[in-house]
Amino acid sequence: MAKKIRWTEFPHSDPKFDYDGTKLAKAWKKLHAGDLEPFPDEARVAALLKKNPKLGKAAQAGEIAEALAEAWRAFHRGDFQDAYEAGSALGPLGASVAIKAAGIHATHLLDDDKAREKRYAELVTLAEAAIAALPDEANSHYRHAFALGRYSQSISIAKALTQGLAGKVRDSLQRTLELAPDHAEAHTALGLYHAEVVSKVGGLIAGLTYGAKPAIGESLLKRAIELTPDSPIAHIEYGNGLMLLFGSKKEDQAAGEYEKAARCKPLDAMEKLDAEYAASQIED
Repeated sequence: MAKKIRWTEFPHSDPKFDYDGTKLAKAWKKLHAGDLEPFPDEARVAALLKKNPKLGKAAQAGEIAEALAEAWRAFHRGDFQDAYEAGSALGPLGASVAIKAAGIHATHLLDDDKAREKRYAELVTLAEAAIAALPDEANSHYRHAFALGRYSQSISIAKALTQGLAGKVRDSLQRTLELAPDHAEAHTALGLYHAEVVSKVGGLIAGLTYGAKPAIGESLLKRAIELTPDSPIAHIEYGNGLMLLFGSKKEDQAAGEYEKAARCKPLDAMEKLDAEYAASQIED
């Protein structure tokens, strides 16, 4: 029997992260400034069901919408297992919250490399089903890029390049931005794609073989900060990108981005974990 992956609890429970009742809708725009996830009200769910009737009956739209909202509430307060399980139970309609919850948990709270790799692989499968069912949804493609990107990092960028995974990540991110041009998290991820490829294979081969260029990478990372200046992860990844692209030449600027990330006031559990991570790197 396969070893069951343990869900470590979010260690920073905070009443401010509990968006019960109408609080979720009121805070939604700020909470989802980075991924532009549409608010899961009945009208939104009904529209998705109309696009793909196989996902459920129109009469279930209200019930599904409330289940989705509850899954997102669980995510924002740090109950990642609940969010993942509730989202997964809804199939492609809940894939976005399920992948984000399990992915953020794996990134910050899962202290086992093999278990982390396995989880990302499972999330890639969930994302592929979401793309098949809801191909016009930007986050179907973004969650695929996120899961596949994390999986690629867990097996090493070099191995991922050899297997052609990097190109798949790039394609999903480009499709995300075609559907949602102001998707900040996709800008960040695509910027990192350029930075990681350039860092791994060098500027000439990166440009000729993978279309990855330092200037494009830095521009995308900067754009993410323009779109979400208060997002810890936008600053963290900009710092990471600078180090990948320029090394010690921009070490001070990269450190400054980490300091900005640590000073951000988190709106939910994910941002708390991101800001905490940034602070821990400054201390090191």
